Amino acid sequence: MALRTLFETSFIQISYDYVNEWLYADWTGDQTLATVQAGALKMLDLLVAERCHKVLNNNTRVTSMWADAAEWGGTEWFPAMQAAGLRYFAWVYSPNVYSRLSTDLTLTYTTQPIIATFDELETAQAWLRQM
Repeated sequence: MALRTLFETSFIQISYDYVNEWLYADWTGDQTLATVQAGALKMLDLLVAERCHKVLNNNTRVTSMWADAAEWGGTEWFPAMQAAGLRYFAWVYSPNVYSRLSTDLTLTYTTQPIIATFDELETAQAWLRQM
């Protein structure tokens, strides 16, 4: 990936991959409702600013449950992302079972945009390139 960092905090780094033309969000550590909302809303702003239609969302370094953000993510954030132009979202699971359950719970609250989950970053990248 050829990345340009757009935003960075202790819990997320968001970059733009100018070769593949997608946002790359790399989440780190324990997540809470506040960090999930802050990072997700920043992703929304950057999606608009970069005028892109794809996101590669990497949770492989997330270490906690964040289920209290699941309903908000599915019912408010994903619809806002779709309205802003998002079409494809590749979501790489954390190896942490509770984070993985939080991801799956979020997906029960939304049907759009097209979201696919993966265990490996490379598989997610390959899928997103095809879309």
